[in-house]
Parts: sequence; C-alpha cells; structure tokens
Amino acid sequence: MAIRQIRVAGDPILNKVCKEVKELTPKMQTLIEDMLDTMYEANGVGLAAPQVGILRRIAVIDIGEGPIVLVNPQIIAQDGEQTGDEACLSLPGKAGEVSRPNHVIVRAFNDEMEEYEIEGEELLARALCHEIEHLDGHMYMEHVIGEIHDAVMDDE
Repeated sequence: MAIRQIRVAGDPILNKVCKEVKELTPKMQTLIEDMLDTMYEANGVGLAAPQVGILRRIAVIDIGEGPIVLVNPQIIAQDGEQTGDEACLSLPGKAGEVSRPNHVIVRAFNDEMEEYEIEGEELLARALCHEIEHLDGHMYMEHVIGEIHDAVMDDE
C-alpha cells in the first residue's frame, strides 16, 4: 500500500483524543494496511492512527509474532509493574524509562470488526498501553522517569 508520514512530537494532532470507529469502511481498511506498512518501514513495534494524522481509534502492533490490529481498543484489566526504556516513532532517536503494567487484557475489534480480547505480558503489555495512550492524546514522555535520552539502536 502506502508509507504515510509519521507525525512527530509537537504536532498538535498527537494531543487530541481520537474518535471511535463506527464501521470499517474501505478507507479505514486502507488506513490499517498503510499503518502496518509504515510501522514496518520505520522498524517500529506499534503505530497509532494519530501518528499518521488520522484521529480514529485504530492502532497496529507487531512485537515479532505477527501483526495485531486494534480498533476501538480498551484496557479492561491490568496488573503487575515493569519499568524499562520505551521509545516512539513520533520521537525518533530518543527513549526514556517508563513504568507500565506487566500484564494487560485489552478488548478491541479486529480488521473485520469482530470483537476479541488480547492478553499481553512484558513487551506486548507495554506496546498495548503505549499505543492505546496515543488514542487518548497522550505520549510516553509524560511518564518518563528522569530524562529522555538518545536511544540505543540494535545495530550499534
């Protein structure tokens, strides 16, 4: 499909609350495909619709186990705690230490508008929380413990 431009911190769209998706139109299907392509092209593990300039409650995640599509996601349960470095495609080259739940259960719709629940621990729990937060107009920098620092790249 198409690679979309990723909005970066400071863009006012990243601070807006997204609207619920009522039906998955062909336009929304294309958005999901474009979001996956954009996320993979940027070597990310998640991407939310506002990061590509669309104020809809849609996010995609892939922590290496295949793509997850989340339409109108809601965290319905969480427990435990994990603290670690977190980064974001909307703040390229930077990272910060953030505490998140270690286990979450999310209710969402897939790309066929079928309701499902997904349970995540560790990295998946972190990614779910991070992307859902984008849909509510928030970014991880609001939770950083200490300072934001240069991200360490895997190939360095």
